[in-house]
Amino acid sequence: MCVVGSVNLDQSLRVRALPLPGETVLASSASWAPGGKGGNQSVAAARAGAAVDVVAAVGDDDAAARLRKHLTANGVGLDGVVTVPGPSGTAVIVVDDEAENSIVVAPGANAHLHLASARVEAIISAADVVLLQLEIPMDTVLAAARLGAASGAVVVLNASPSAAPEHLEALAATVDVVVVNEAESRDWHWPVDHLVITRGAEGVTHRGADGELTVAAPEVEAVDTTGAGDVFAGVLAADWHRGVEVALRRACAAGALATLVAGAGDCAPTREAIDDVLND
Repeated sequence: MCVVGSVNLDQSLRVRALPLPGETVLASSASWAPGGKGGNQSVAAARAGAAVDVVAAVGDDDAAARLRKHLTANGVGLDGVVTVPGPSGTAVIVVDDEAENSIVVAPGANAHLHLASARVEAIISAADVVLLQLEIPMDTVLAAARLGAASGAVVVLNASPSAAPEHLEALAATVDVVVVNEAESRDWHWPVDHLVITRGAEGVTHRGADGELTVAAPEVEAVDTTGAGDVFAGVLAADWHRGVEVALRRACAAGALATLVAGAGDCAPTREAIDDVLND
């Protein structure tokens, strides 16, 4: 499979409560770790057992080497990663004592990701599943979706963060599976073969031609919900070939396990850990 998306170096701050508008709060800790929706979903899919290539852009800064090393260490292929002048993407993540988070992203190199080479197009065309998000230029997302669809791939869109309705409508005409959270689902108005609505600790709802299916999430005591949605999307795409219900159950289990680990870039569970939860 191929993931086309963002890679960031995240700064995470732990606070007692998320700041209100105009409020200053003190963090109890600060850390840096690899992230970005594309990077997180690539790692999650690879740890779930998929053969994964990522199409992404990094800068010419020190962060780029760290991001490449992290992806390589998790078995993600980097032939589709390009280097552009300037900084790599960065995100600041604030996490409170209830494991809720607030995130601000500076796109950096991600804003300059385009399908400008035959090599990158070949990587996408060769994939059986193409997984996309919306932290990169919309024309790149659309181009990748159309290329994947033309090649016969299952095209999965994690429709996050928010985008203009005309862009979402264009994507709806191309993709097979759309993954949104409850808030995002209220802004999704276009028919697709598979609409997957994540509900956090309440699990997930799938709407398709055969009706509606709800799958519960395993009960866990969450430490940090950052990255759990990315893990869900990555595992869902990796296991889609197993059938909708199996993929949903495995993705729910993986998302729940992800909340037990602080940070986003390294919170994805292994295939064996997912198996253990589902076999209990």
